Amino acid sequence: MRVAGAAKLVVAVAVFLLTFYVISQVFEIKMDASLGNLFARSALDTAARPTKPPRYKCGISKACPEKHFAFKMASGAANVVGPKICLEDNVLMSGVKNNVGRGINVALVNGKTGELLDTRYFDMWGGNVAPFIEFLKSIQDGTIVLMGTYDDGATKLNDEARRLIAELGSTSIINLGFRDNWVFCGGKGIKTKSPFEQVSVLDFLK
Repeated sequence: MRVAGAAKLVVAVAVFLLTFYVISQVFEIKMDASLGNLFARSALDTAARPTKPPRYKCGISKACPEKHFAFKMASGAANVVGPKICLEDNVLMSGVKNNVGRGINVALVNGKTGELLDTRYFDMWGGNVAPFIEFLKSIQDGTIVLMGTYDDGATKLNDEARRLIAELGSTSIINLGFRDNWVFCGGKGIKTKSPFEQVSVLDFLK
């Protein structure tokens, strides 16, 4: 009887240990799998989580290469919203700065340092083109010239004024018409035409 009882105890202990081993193994596998899923889920969550897009100077769509100036320009909208000129994250001209006006708005920048040299606007509807011509003639070599229209920038432009702007690298100024929206970035002394120019032709009157 004692031998049989002892044998039963050994069997019971063995079954208990085997059961514990199996349970512990199953638990360990599940725990590892859960940790693995957790880490996998974290990686997926991180990948799916929207990242804040980088902000570049003046709100442009990509970073400029080294030794280049970042700039963004917008012409005026009809006679309601004034133009805006930004260079290296600094707003040079805008309605908020109260330094824009009807006609052609101009900002002059040192081509080497990026320093703002001057801002002007010239009324090409009710003003005189002569001061604008004298201003264009006074621009020094190596100067970056940024221009944007507001309301009407063409009515008082004559051939001489258009030629002087064309010498800064513009191709559209020759045909700029009444209330066309136009932005341009060129330079005094450049030998080629500027790629930085856009014009939107007002054609509902044509």
